[in-house]
Amino acid sequence: MDTLVLRLQPGDDLRAALDAVLKQPGIGDAAFVVSGIGSLRGASIRFAGAETATRIEGDLEILTLAGTLSPDGSHLHLSVSDGDGRVSGGHAAPGCVVRTTAEILVAVLPEWRFSREPDAQTGYAELVPRRRSSQTL
Repeated sequence: MDTLVLRLQPGDDLRAALDAVLKQPGIGDAAFVVSGIGSLRGASIRFAGAETATRIEGDLEILTLAGTLSPDGSHLHLSVSDGDGRVSGGHAAPGCVVRTTAEILVAVLPEWRFSREPDAQTGYAELVPRRRSSQTL
């Protein structure tokens, strides 16, 4: 396992930045977010069972960030708190914009290849993890 330490800048879109990680040459085809903290100036979060994301405006603190990264895209969950300490969490959608910083630890799995493929049971593109053979390492 290899690690990457990322610091996102003000104005960066959290999801877009993480989707771009595996598009960099030589990084690999499978990774997961170990930890993420920072601040946002608004977030788009899809709550459990919802079809679309809900927009939360204002200054927010990232309490947790976790998920998987594949060349086909990410699957990220996050929890945030607002200025009154109210916590919201769910699926991180595009539109989670960094306010001051986001500090993220990513673990890269060189022995694995992650893809997202349609799943007839769920109706979503779901993670398909494949271990690389020793011949391709």
